[in-house]
Amino acid sequence: MAGLIHRPRRLRGSPGLRALVRETRLDAGDLIYPLFVCPGEGVRREVGSMPGVFNLSVDELVKEAESAYGLGIGSLIVFGLPESKDDAGSEAWAEDGITQRAIRALKSAVPGMVVFADTCLCEYTSHGHCGVIKDGDVANDPTLELLAQTAVAQAAAGADVIAPSAMMDGMIGAIRAALDRAGFVDTPILSYAVKYASGYYGPFREAAASAPQFGDRRGYQMDPANAREAIREAELDVEQGADMLMVKPALPYLDILRMVRERFALPLAAYQVSGEYAQIKAAGRLGWIDEQRVMIESLTAIKRAGADAILTYFAKDVIRLL
Repeated sequence: MAGLIHRPRRLRGSPGLRALVRETRLDAGDLIYPLFVCPGEGVRREVGSMPGVFNLSVDELVKEAESAYGLGIGSLIVFGLPESKDDAGSEAWAEDGITQRAIRALKSAVPGMVVFADTCLCEYTSHGHCGVIKDGDVANDPTLELLAQTAVAQAAAGADVIAPSAMMDGMIGAIRAALDRAGFVDTPILSYAVKYASGYYGPFREAAASAPQFGDRRGYQMDPANAREAIREAELDVEQGADMLMVKPALPYLDILRMVRERFALPLAAYQVSGEYAQIKAAGRLGWIDEQRVMIESLTAIKRAGADAILTYFAKDVIRLL
């Protein structure tokens, strides 16, 4: 028809119309809430670089989980700050280790909450790296045995999902085999399959007291310049038995998230990491951005790119807004 003007704005004219045709939606079922557990009792210590995020003793962790569950958040992931550290990170797999105690308390107090256990050694080692050190570097294969022990200890404590984050070659196969031998054949694995050596992790290292004491993690985490390698990493983890995959960080790697989503049918998570959170919080406090609006926009972008689940420190704030 001559002179026809297409008017997409017709469907943007009111909040009701925009909601009706909205393609991407966030809800509580999309979110996994990261929590940090530390020794002591009655401890609720705010992380300086992450306003609103706390190191929590087990009793306070349970209260926070109950609060989140009451809002409709059904999943969380636990990161442990041990009472003591050693070269091997032995508290990571100790039956009475901080994370195992936390998992047991959570499953007792909030049995409906899906509890993910971060399976790594960096929070527990005196050197801050994710595995055994030999000749000044992380030794891949000796680390696999310790990661497998840690996964079994976490599953025995009641963890619903094991989430290995060490980026060791072969870790998913080693953990799957160990879980199966120990009788945890039905415990799924969420693999941090695509984890970049990112500058966005700084605040987390304060929260988890896990900064490397020498060197860095570029020898085992991925180079931020690489995309095709992400597919290779994910393929290997799928072959080894991963039940879910993750891309980390989230917003700076939306292209990677989309690539992984298009290639694999497994459920896909993305981690809106500490640096992403801290940037939004800091700019919001300075009045440079609308914190709530940018929070929702960034999480919507992550889901739009293909994430089925999002690990985010904003979990409770998002649900209150929604």
